[in-house]
Amino acid sequence: MTSTRRTGGFGTRARRVAWAAAATAAAIASVSALSGFHVPLREIDPKGAAAASEVVTAELIGIRTFTAPEGITVEADLEYGAREDGTLLTLDLCMPAGAELADELLPAVVSIHGGSWARGDKGNADWRNVCLWFASEGFVAASVNYRLVPDARFPAAIDDVALAVEWLRDPAQAERLGIDPGRIGAFGGSAGGNLAALLGTTGEGPLDTGSRVAAVAELSGPVGLGAAELAADGASGWLRGIIGEYLDCEPGASDEQCAQAMDASAASFADSSDPPFFIGHAESEVVPLGQSERFAAALTAAGVPAELAIVPGADHSIGILDAQMRARIAAFLHAHLD
Repeated sequence: MTSTRRTGGFGTRARRVAWAAAATAAAIASVSALSGFHVPLREIDPKGAAAASEVVTAELIGIRTFTAPEGITVEADLEYGAREDGTLLTLDLCMPAGAELADELLPAVVSIHGGSWARGDKGNADWRNVCLWFASEGFVAASVNYRLVPDARFPAAIDDVALAVEWLRDPAQAERLGIDPGRIGAFGGSAGGNLAALLGTTGEGPLDTGSRVAAVAELSGPVGLGAAELAADGASGWLRGIIGEYLDCEPGASDEQCAQAMDASAASFADSSDPPFFIGHAESEVVPLGQSERFAAALTAAGVPAELAIVPGADHSIGILDAQMRARIAAFLHAHLD
């Protein structure tokens, strides 16, 4: 097990920007080191239940009600980076029908699976359907894998998804794929919603450089990991437990004891330079609704456009991504990426 316990927060805006730059530099350095020392590479490849979607019911709900049209192509297991321990980072690309004939560059969406930061896979049936849905809407969709607990702790996962954005934006990749590097958005559900939200509020300045994204849509994200927010929500022992595992802290630890909790909370970094957000949540689901309500309020207070969609029931993450929610999110992304 590799521990990434941190002893202090980002603190200032300058440190926040430096973190984003350091993630990219570290990725470049790690690839060079791997090639020099011949560290065996291994892909993130969860098996069985560990690869399954965070939607635990067998019911036909949410994204499962989508049927992909003909003509979408999928490129699976493309390498977007490697880490010092030999972890190979991969993503799946879903290309819109006729993308190779397009006369103009296409917008892209980075799709980030859920699973308590410890499970899930870019290519399971539910998240493959998310990828196909985005492609059906005319986006180049990149469904990413990232390092998981317990092999890696915060900030490994956010470092990885930030690198995926960098990879898509690289001129060689953008040209090959026909992507407009200035029109990249992010989508995530559950733990992936946390990562998409953090990706959206990390860094400052133009939204077409580095790992910045131009729009974020997230569903059911546990986005406020500080002790006060979890207490205000009456967070369950289960939720506190998975957050503790992700942050490498004792469940219920104070912010002084677990300073990285604020580093992993997107609202900590919200400012007027951040992209527009769409936030979806069910009223009675496993992640308390207060998480999304406070995050939307924090974004609005920072001058960031934020649309909050609350639906009835207890379904979670892409379990609420039914036809109506898909239409709302597609309209949001088209408005900000087209």
